[in-house]
Amino acid sequence: MIRVQTQDFNVAEEYAALTRENQTDGAIVFFVGSVRDFNQNSQITSLTLEHYPAMTDKVLNELEIQAKARWPVNRVAIVHRVGKLELGEQIVFVGVSSAHRQAAFDAAQFIMDTLKTTAPFWKKEATPAGEHWVDAKDSDEQAVKNWDK
Repeated sequence: MIRVQTQDFNVAEEYAALTRENQTDGAIVFFVGSVRDFNQNSQITSLTLEHYPAMTDKVLNELEIQAKARWPVNRVAIVHRVGKLELGEQIVFVGVSSAHRQAAFDAAQFIMDTLKTTAPFWKKEATPAGEHWVDAKDSDEQAVKNWDK
């Protein structure tokens, strides 16, 4: 269940897809990211996300494979939006189901941490002073390195 799309997603529907006809998993963990009004000490008025479709699909599918190889997870959902997004709009949904909560938590955090640094998405922030492209943060790179330990 991996999608990149311009339209918004419904969290309840994404959750329902993880649980539908799934009596084996007792843990469902999900994360939803949304556009906030600040980043790195700048006021944000909107966010534009662009991507390279073929590579994005490949990377997101690989993240699902890696998560399932590392943890006993059953279902994985990744929904990521592209295009111009206004303050408060949803950007990303990452959901994981597993028989046990720790595996679900770990797999969801791994996917989100790794997605931020490896998936070919480019962010352009609009601020009162103009627009600028966002560079990767050192803290995001460090989060991914922590999973290699």
